[in-house]
Amino acid sequence: MAQEMTGASGGDYLEGKSHPAETQASSPGDKDYDGVLELNQFDGLPYSSRYYKLLRERKELPVWRAKRDFMDTLAKGRFVIVSGSAKTGRSSQIPQWCAEFCLSVRFQHGVVVCTQIHPQQAVDLALRVADEMDVNIGHEVGYDIPLEACSTHDTVLRYCTDVTLLREMMSDPLLERYGVVVVDQAHQRTVATDVLQGLLKDIALQRPGLRVVLLTAVEPDAKQLAHFTGSAAPVIPLESPGAGEVVHSSTGDGYFLSAIRLVLEIHHTEEEGDVVVFLVTTQEIDLARDILCQEGHSLPSDLGELLPVAVHPGQPGNLPITGGGEEEEEEGTGLTRRVFLTASPNEDFFWAAGSIRFVIDAGLAKRLVYNPRIRTNSVTIQPISSSQATSRSQLAGPAGKCFCLYPEDRRLPAETRPRLVESDISSTVLFLKRMEIAGLGHCDFIDRPDPEGLMQALEELDYLAALDNDGNLSEIGIIMSEFPLEPQMAKTLLASCEFDCVSEVVIAAAMLTAPTCFTVPSAELTRGHMDLHHPEGDHFTLINIYRAFKQRQQDPHCNVDAWCEERGLNHGALLAADALRAELLDTLRRIELPISPPAFGSRNNARNIKRALLAGFFMQVARDVDGSGHYFILTHKHVAQIHPLSVYGARSPEAGLPEWVLFHEHSFSEENCLRTATHITPEEFIRMAPQYFFYNLPPSESKDILQNILNHGASRYQKEKPPTSADKPPEEQTSDRCVLQ
Repeated sequence: MAQEMTGASGGDYLEGKSHPAETQASSPGDKDYDGVLELNQFDGLPYSSRYYKLLRERKELPVWRAKRDFMDTLAKGRFVIVSGSAKTGRSSQIPQWCAEFCLSVRFQHGVVVCTQIHPQQAVDLALRVADEMDVNIGHEVGYDIPLEACSTHDTVLRYCTDVTLLREMMSDPLLERYGVVVVDQAHQRTVATDVLQGLLKDIALQRPGLRVVLLTAVEPDAKQLAHFTGSAAPVIPLESPGAGEVVHSSTGDGYFLSAIRLVLEIHHTEEEGDVVVFLVTTQEIDLARDILCQEGHSLPSDLGELLPVAVHPGQPGNLPITGGGEEEEEEGTGLTRRVFLTASPNEDFFWAAGSIRFVIDAGLAKRLVYNPRIRTNSVTIQPISSSQATSRSQLAGPAGKCFCLYPEDRRLPAETRPRLVESDISSTVLFLKRMEIAGLGHCDFIDRPDPEGLMQALEELDYLAALDNDGNLSEIGIIMSEFPLEPQMAKTLLASCEFDCVSEVVIAAAMLTAPTCFTVPSAELTRGHMDLHHPEGDHFTLINIYRAFKQRQQDPHCNVDAWCEERGLNHGALLAADALRAELLDTLRRIELPISPPAFGSRNNARNIKRALLAGFFMQVARDVDGSGHYFILTHKHVAQIHPLSVYGARSPEAGLPEWVLFHEHSFSEENCLRTATHITPEEFIRMAPQYFFYNLPPSESKDILQNILNHGASRYQKEKPPTSADKPPEEQTSDRCVLQ
């Protein structure tokens, strides 16, 4: 067990002493013949021969030249910043050295946790590090990512996502389990990473024994250096393996075709090596894969196979690299060239790929910028930062080649803009309000959130009854923060407890929170799942799809993979939704909320599902103003269409579109479409929307219609009570609020 392990004293690192096995592994093969049995200090077992083989490989990494400086700095100070690209080995080696440091002081302050942005990277790194440390994955080294945990209480080095660690802080606000917190990929400036750094500054004031290590691909600016202590924290720069030849070209807007042409030219004329292509959008990644697959069939067989691999940002389970390049060369035939098609921010995904020799870089990135005035994201295509360009060029290694599909004199921004200033921070504000209850009342951000976005987030939480009159979390807000959901969806799930439709709403919540269950749309695949469409709307269709999926899972004669493929459904996404549904149900049971039995298909159940949805998403309602599918959004007066893949999207106006819809998402810039829409009535909206929200809506014809219904039909609504509240006196049944409010 971690607490029982002993080792060298902390002073050994001050004197620059090394791990005994590391010192003796410098001569190849000496551990096979010298008769000395060296024991692993983490599990007490003898080291395997593979440990020494990997140790020799690890010592070739650029990060090893800085090990003594790092261990001295960690022993003497509380904050360390290490800058270097992913190829330096920073993400795999630095956490191991932190574990050695914690062992040297007998874990008196705790164990080590290392955060990653993407779940798949946390898994890959944990597997690799467990192999290098010669221990079992899930025991001494483990990982925790959303919906999957592989660690124990005695794990001494744990990889997790930054979001996972933040949620852990709700039950352990001071992170007292950990002696060293390693924040990797700090240069990406995601919302969760910035919030984590802000809270760690406060935690460090209350825990003098805590060490904080930041790993970044670029030299941090003065603001980041002074964040924790007010003065510059020590920085250990890592020597980069360097980049090979970099070729710039001006392609205008034709970077996509230029990238495809370059891949084919490389396959025809260049030496061996895999290719990484950085495109911009998910659609481009999928289209490039289809084109290269088609072109690959017509290539001469002597050129070898061209294997395109789509690596989508933020989607788990699609990174096919887990080992080093040397092993890949031994196992491979040399006749297959992999082409990894990806987009920003995936520069660190290929840390373990030793076979990459070519990089093709479009030099652009897609970013979602939240506009608090219209409560939606706008899609912008922006140049990547100079640090991203450098990281991409280094992936090919010193002997490789990077093709930049933009002119050399293009001015790139120096650093990536923090996501905190461009994102919807409602979930972040809810979390920080929860942390105030836990005793951390201050989060010192490196860059402050946009004031307008902050006010909009507080207003939204107020509308959802998550705040009390003093601006603190209400009882409803505390319960909402327990769920790994957006605030609106969390409120919907709570409302479903009131309306006896938990079994159905928890499915909708899981399906909308997990990655989309639909694969690349095409006419045939769309027809494949039309039999699962539900006339009430897209939320009901998602419930139908999940229920059909579970039925096929329970059928021993059904090939679930084939069934999903025939209907254009993503099997992995459905499995993720199934796991999330189980987690949500466990949370409901833990906080002792009622879970109603399934009743999907009845008219009463459909009405209750819509009421629960409106309890959370009353801010996302639109009306067809002319009967032709032009939907006027009540909150900001924009007009949009229903997405073509919606249940209603394929209908012509003559077939009858719903006049009023509730929608889950509005994609403003790309298609100006309402995604996941369900038909509602204005009466249902008036019943469920808070009165002060309704009166704050901007003037419009739609609002006048609602006001007229409210003035002349209130008595009718008051007679129509929710079935679960029939025993309440009439004076408690108001027409302008949800029962939960």
